[in-house]
Amino acid sequence: MTCRAKVSGAKVSGVTRGLLAAVILFSVGLAAQSGGYERAFPQSKATIEKILKEMQATTAGRLPVVDGFATSPAADHPIERYQRGYYQSKFQVFAAPSGGSIVRVSVQVTAWYADPLPAKSGYQLLPSNGRLEGDLLDQLADQVAAIAPHTNPASPATAQAKRPKVSASEISASNEPTISAPMPRLPQIKGGYSSSLAQSLPAGEKGGATSSAKKTEDKTGGPLQTELDSLEEILKNQSHPKNLVAVKKSGTPVVSSASLNAKTLFLASAHDEFEMLDFNRDWVHVRISGLSRGWIWRNNLEMPESVPDNDAPPTVAAPTAVELFHVSREENAPFPGDWQPLRGQRVKIVSVEKIDDAKDSGPALRLEFVKSVLERDYTELAQKPQELAGIVVIFDSADGGMIAATFATLQQWKAGALSDAALWHQCFFDPPELSGVPSTAGTQ
Repeated sequence: MTCRAKVSGAKVSGVTRGLLAAVILFSVGLAAQSGGYERAFPQSKATIEKILKEMQATTAGRLPVVDGFATSPAADHPIERYQRGYYQSKFQVFAAPSGGSIVRVSVQVTAWYADPLPAKSGYQLLPSNGRLEGDLLDQLADQVAAIAPHTNPASPATAQAKRPKVSASEISASNEPTISAPMPRLPQIKGGYSSSLAQSLPAGEKGGATSSAKKTEDKTGGPLQTELDSLEEILKNQSHPKNLVAVKKSGTPVVSSASLNAKTLFLASAHDEFEMLDFNRDWVHVRISGLSRGWIWRNNLEMPESVPDNDAPPTVAAPTAVELFHVSREENAPFPGDWQPLRGQRVKIVSVEKIDDAKDSGPALRLEFVKSVLERDYTELAQKPQELAGIVVIFDSADGGMIAATFATLQQWKAGALSDAALWHQCFFDPPELSGVPSTAGTQ
């Protein structure tokens, strides 16, 4: 009887231990599934943590746009009002019970919310929609796949024996992080750097002949000095890439195409730098990050020294807006049109004439001159908000027309809530072709 009790007790104890182990594993699985996105890898925890350390350059940074990467935290805060998005990721690595490891990643997105009331604008924390987490885990998987032939966590000794010999330069190239701007590579020096050092430094207890040879090499600038000079030149070029452009002032729009009416991707801050892919007289094509591209108005950028101020032929200088137009008359009068926002209200009317009819003036130059008028007269308009409801620019010529903007639109533009492209979308054009895009803004 006693024997049966003991056996039964042993069975119960074994079942209990099994159930407890299952509950513990289930609890660990639930904990790993909360607070982020997860993926399992066959590599060890130490290997994964080493790869993540090499990926630090891509785990945080600026977002080209907020829409598509995050969701709005409130229904009354449309996602398109969020600008200057930034993401910060956090990784957690767990050793899997069956071997390998589990990686959990969570991302925080912050962005500037441009409220219609400027006092309510500010940076806010947005929930990620999972795209960033998925991309980061895909990047990690790519890095793991790149080193997979050289690592085998299941049998380190066997992997060490079968691992092919890889040169230091190949290992460096395989672990080299992806960068947006091109960086020059170190030259392949015959014998490597260590061999040059070995030739120039005494080894062990060598006699005076080696020391005197080293002194002679230092005085004459031997191979070591040549390598040092080469490295210094490369580092100098890395510190000052020759194909970067810098933003002159904060709030500069980066748009989707080379057009004044293109969609604004985001607003760049002063001193932001981008890799220049191409440029023309008015626009610069830049790399934002990875495969993302954008366009920036050339006058808003500091161009590299190697790029001339004007890429047109030196004998034929391209005309500027100031050279083509001048203000002929200004007056305060009722709005001379039927646009609803300004109908029947007093506005400032600025009449503009062409200086030389022989010179061609496209939509871009007209808008550039109108922009200078709006910037100049905004101060007067702000001092008389009750008297003047907006500004109207009239081109007195055969191919002329009228462009009008309300005070409310100009106020948002000057406060940085509207980019230049967004400003033109809220203006009135008569005829519509004056904007450069037929039948768009002129119908407002």
